[in-house]
Amino acid sequence: MSNFSRRKFVRTLAAGSAAAVTALHQVHAQDQREMLESPIWQKHTANDTIRIAVVGAGIMGYNNMRSSLQVPGVELAAVCDLYDGHLAHAKEVYGNQIFTTRDYREIISRPDIDAIIVATSDHWHDRITIDALAAGKHVYCEKPMVNLVEKGLAVVAAEQKSGKILHVGSQSFSSIATQKAKALYESGAIGQLIMIETFNDRDSANGAWQYSIPTDASEKTVDWDRFLGDAPKKPYDKLRFFRWRNYRDYGTGAAGDLFVHLFTRFHKLTTSLGPERAFATGGLRFWKDGRDVPDVIMGLYDYPEAPTHPAFQVQMRVNFVAGGGGGYIVKLVGTEGTMILDGDTIRIEGTGLQTDPGYGGWDTYDTFPAAIQQEYAAWYEQNHPKVATGGMKGPGERVYSAPEDYSDHHHHHFNFYNAIRTGDRTLVENGAFGLRAAGPALLANLSYFEKKVVKWDPKVMKLV
Repeated sequence: MSNFSRRKFVRTLAAGSAAAVTALHQVHAQDQREMLESPIWQKHTANDTIRIAVVGAGIMGYNNMRSSLQVPGVELAAVCDLYDGHLAHAKEVYGNQIFTTRDYREIISRPDIDAIIVATSDHWHDRITIDALAAGKHVYCEKPMVNLVEKGLAVVAAEQKSGKILHVGSQSFSSIATQKAKALYESGAIGQLIMIETFNDRDSANGAWQYSIPTDASEKTVDWDRFLGDAPKKPYDKLRFFRWRNYRDYGTGAAGDLFVHLFTRFHKLTTSLGPERAFATGGLRFWKDGRDVPDVIMGLYDYPEAPTHPAFQVQMRVNFVAGGGGGYIVKLVGTEGTMILDGDTIRIEGTGLQTDPGYGGWDTYDTFPAAIQQEYAAWYEQNHPKVATGGMKGPGERVYSAPEDYSDHHHHHFNFYNAIRTGDRTLVENGAFGLRAAGPALLANLSYFEKKVVKWDPKVMKLV
């Protein structure tokens, strides 16, 4: 065991369990107070009003609008989209005063707009984010921050040059449950981290991105040429436009769309910069609807020892053909127990690792002659005094759940606008964190399609 592991994770039963139990008792009382005392809930003046525009009014675009407008003092000024129906619906929902356009440049050039939400297809994230930052706008960019790892550093540089807030839209970063799990992990509740197991499974056609396509979809109602951007030129195809997640030219597949959420959560929890090596496998098993990305993908990752954690492994999967039912879990496996994050619920289970070997049972002891067994037993008792093991005794389980009406998606937006108003970036998922969450997810695509192990330097955020 390394010096870091001994220093951080070796705990006595009393110290480790007491700290974890204390943390669990405290979080329930703190949740509502933390939310209510946040500056974003306090009265705001006209000068505090933040006028926003949304670029990309699809599923996430409308979800982001709703969450943003729940924050006091946030106003929707404009919407940009490449399908006329989305623009018409924005006026139906938010009023005819909303400015609408197909060209995002008309939005970022407006002096009355403070912040931009980028909720387009993945291949447009970097360009719009960079242009908006250069125009002096704060940016909330949907995950993954980029569709290709080589685009990431340009976004980080644009953020640093602008001085504006860039907040990447992976809501588990702001989740109360993630914060509580981080406190428990750092208290030694599961001992030394050994590995992380994660999955995000789906069991429906809609979950597999077979989204509805409007009856009026055509080259007249859709700005196909603008949509293509830097993607390869192809004839108009309504499937590619409305179900862009299914195509490598515009989306990032199941890994880029869903692995990134899992990386966000446990990177925040463990204060990790990311892995140094990745390998992925999978295939297109069932949803053969023209897509060119797998509907089942699994990734293996090696995390090096760092100042904030020991070396550990990660195994991750997304399965869009989960006939047994969908679900989402991040499981941290340690020497003293297991922490399971299921949505906004935390479970800690375990009995502690038995490091004293014992004798008998499934053991060579029972194969010895009787005299040798007696001799061995006497030797064992003399050389192995009984010691207390860490972790919890018995099949214990401790549970934390966020308040019933809590939404980490709303909380993530609250943190964005709070940072704009106060300048406090403490709770911001900035470009570097966003790239370190997107990078490993995109490595899975690179590994899968090129059939090779991929190496990555998480410190400088580059392929090796």
